[in-house]
Amino acid sequence: MARKPASEYLKQYKQKLDASKRWRKNDGYDAVWKRLTDLYKGRHYEHYSNEDRLLVNVVFSTINVIAPSIAINYPKIVVNATKPENAPNAIIAEAVVNYWWRHRNIKTEFRRSVKDFLMYGHGWIKVGYRFVEEEAIGEEGDVSDPIEGGESTTVSIILEDSPFAERVSPMDVFVDADATSMADLRWIAQRIRRPINDVKSDKRYNKAAREAVTVMAVSRYSDDPSRRKIYDKNIGYAEIWEYYDIASRTMSVFAENGEQFLVKPIKMPYSFGHPFVMLRNYDVPDTFYPIGELEAVEPLQKELNETRTQMMNHRKRFARKYLYKESAFDQLGRTALESEEDNVMVPVITDEALPNVMMALPATITPPEFYNQSNTIIGDIDRISGVSEFMRGAPTEIRRTATESSLLQDAANARTADKLATVEQGIAEVARRLVALTQQFMTGEQVARITAKNGEQVWVTYDREYLEGDFDYEVEAGSTQPKNESFRRQMALQMVDAMAPFASVGVIDMRKLGAYVLQFGFGIKTPEQFLSAPQPPAAPMGAPESPQGMILPPQPELGAEMMEQPPTA
Repeated sequence: MARKPASEYLKQYKQKLDASKRWRKNDGYDAVWKRLTDLYKGRHYEHYSNEDRLLVNVVFSTINVIAPSIAINYPKIVVNATKPENAPNAIIAEAVVNYWWRHRNIKTEFRRSVKDFLMYGHGWIKVGYRFVEEEAIGEEGDVSDPIEGGESTTVSIILEDSPFAERVSPMDVFVDADATSMADLRWIAQRIRRPINDVKSDKRYNKAAREAVTVMAVSRYSDDPSRRKIYDKNIGYAEIWEYYDIASRTMSVFAENGEQFLVKPIKMPYSFGHPFVMLRNYDVPDTFYPIGELEAVEPLQKELNETRTQMMNHRKRFARKYLYKESAFDQLGRTALESEEDNVMVPVITDEALPNVMMALPATITPPEFYNQSNTIIGDIDRISGVSEFMRGAPTEIRRTATESSLLQDAANARTADKLATVEQGIAEVARRLVALTQQFMTGEQVARITAKNGEQVWVTYDREYLEGDFDYEVEAGSTQPKNESFRRQMALQMVDAMAPFASVGVIDMRKLGAYVLQFGFGIKTPEQFLSAPQPPAAPMGAPESPQGMILPPQPELGAEMMEQPPTA
């Protein structure tokens, strides 16, 4: 069977992308994601109005209560070898991948993706390998000879040779319209808007194809209506697609309006396939895109805004007003009547009785239960989102015992624990791909800094061979959560109390227990400086000692027959 020309593949890929765009538009995904972005930013009203309107952005606080509780600290990634012979390499891989997470800006990118995961229901992380080198002019020849100079030559300097992980906007990732999960995905593509000059000068692209690329937008954010006023019309942007055909395991690059491939379909460069990791929040059966925290509470947020606006308008109507007979007051009297000063004399220029001159206008009193609607709506939002008053840091109106508060906190953390498990699974998958890319593409030696158990900083030099092998990746439970110092110290002291009976019978090494309490309970990196060396065992009564205080072994007693022997001559 003859192979199809490249133009046929390009036509098919563009048709699939068009179908995916129509699916997202017709099912309302794009509109919902933009609306949820505005909801988080506080743009809850679609049109401007001359009337006063209030906005109480509870969804903003909801997202920013959950996000720190699941992804605020650096994770502790644990790497285990699947075979005994790879155990030493697993130790190096664990140290290196934790070092990357701290020093390759991966934490920042992952936290941005976690916010997408909470707001839209899903987040994307793209994992790849970046190799950057530049050419410099060097000298070649015997540098020790001051007379004969060397010849100029070009030297390649490697600027970057490492894996990376970056957040990708959910608006820019398109998938197979018939997929229901990542397991049955047939293709996935990323839209990248690049300045047209960068595209035309990128030598990785086919020369004829890149010269034919034209401007598609005047901003990288052409789909965002809120940014239309800040377009830089001096810079044109081209719309580039990275298309990963999962079924045929190929990757290609082309422009939206191009007639040729910028990069023709080639075998996927990564051993694990496409480079995208998806964080999924609340899965909906038989639906690819999950839902997030905001979609379910959006109607309640709008109702809360409307209720608070009505309360403000009712308070304005409650302003006190008076009916008065205009002919009974001159300008001086009206000014005194409208004055806010105390003890002001108001002259009356009529002989009529004062009750007939002025009277208070009856005010409409707002029913007290009307003000409870706001608390009811916020309670509904907390119930749906699973964010309790404990998590928000609000004081409770009911006095509870420590046990009751602990039980309530555990119940409130149940949903957070589920999200935390999803985040930890995503971190482990990103770590697996980072190591796999290093095993595949790393060229030379690199150095990573690790922290030993005693708190010492150790530098490890490694290359690709140090990371070879198959490993299992997992994240230490709770390592990304905020550290509760009081709780940690309390747990360390409780461990000491629990171990006391065992210490009295000599089962526990008290020196090691003390080091653990100081290190993990109080954060002291070098607990050994506070611990004294173990004392030697006490000497038994009557045992001789050496001049240095060392206990000598017991000497045999002299018998009476030996003492009675006469001295030798």
